[in-house]
Amino acid sequence: QVQLLESGGGLVQPGGSLRLSCAVSGDTLDHHAIGWFRQAPGKEREFVAGIGWSADTQKYADDMKGRCTISRDNAKNTVSLQMNSLKPEDTADYYCAVDPIHRPVTVGVESAWRYVYWGQGIQVTVSS
Repeated sequence: QVQLLESGGGLVQPGGSLRLSCAVSGDTLDHHAIGWFRQAPGKEREFVAGIGWSADTQKYADDMKGRCTISRDNAKNTVSLQMNSLKPEDTADYYCAVDPIHRPVTVGVESAWRYVYWGQGIQVTVSS
């Protein structure tokens, strides 16, 4: 059984940084597409960042470009999301997701429907 467990969330002041981690058990991350999504109260889930299964494609939401970096550590079977210059509007529950299926490159990492496994989410609050 594949399980994803996020950590690293919490309260941070505007302009601060957080590093979210996602530990994956029950499967290996090698050659899997990985995504981070978030959902703020009263809003729909939205894409934050993703890496394609071939690992040569990274994509970021427009409002996160230049402020976050997604990475994977296949040896540790973990995925990370480094977020900098955080804003109050970044407040949300953040979810990591893994897609073990090698889909065509036309299926973007921002497509939430492609992900088979999801973490339970972790809260990030940006407030002074």
